[in-house]
Amino acid sequence: MYKNFFFIIVIMSMSFKSHSEIVFTDKFTTNTNWKMITDQVMGGISQGQFNYQKIGDDNAVILTGSVSIKNNGGFIQIRRNLNDVNLNNVKKVTIIAKGNDEKYFIHLRTAFTVLPWQYYQSPFVVENSFKSFVLPLNDFKKSGYLLPTRINPNNIKSIAIVAFGKDYNADLTVKEISFVK
Repeated sequence: MYKNFFFIIVIMSMSFKSHSEIVFTDKFTTNTNWKMITDQVMGGISQGQFNYQKIGDDNAVILTGSVSIKNNGGFIQIRRNLNDVNLNNVKKVTIIAKGNDEKYFIHLRTAFTVLPWQYYQSPFVVENSFKSFVLPLNDFKKSGYLLPTRINPNNIKSIAIVAFGKDYNADLTVKEISFVK
C-alpha cells in the first residue's frame, strides 16, 4: 500500500514540474554578433577587449580589461543586438560563466531604453570554475525612474555582458547565454 502511495506522489510531482524551453541561445560560435563598448564613448578611461576562444569542446567569449570610475566612467561591455529574435513569453536569462571572483551584470535594453544610459540590469558573481546562473526577468532592476518597472520580453532589443561600477580588472569567460520560457 505504501509503495502505491509513494508511486502516485512521485508521478504527481513529475507532472507538476515546470518545463523550461530555451527560446534563444548564443554559444559564441559566430564572431560578428557582439560589439565592444566602453565608457570612453562618454569621456571615461576604462579599457577592454574581448576574444573568442575554444575551451575543450565549447566555444566561449572572454571579456577582459580595466574598469575605472574616473571621468564619470566605470564600465566595459560587449553587446548583442536582438532585434530579429522573437523573445515572446521569455521568463529568464541563463548564463554559464567563470572569472575572477567579481560581480558582473547582464544589461537588457528595450524599446523604452532610448537614452544611452538606460538599461535593466541583473548581477551575478563568478568564481574560477564555470557555473550556471539563472536571472529571472522580474529580478532585473531598471536604471531610472522613467522606465517601466517590468520588462516586457517582446520589447527586448539587446543584451550586454558588463563589468561595471567600480575600479577593478575584469576577467570573465562566458560559454553560453540563453533566454528561457
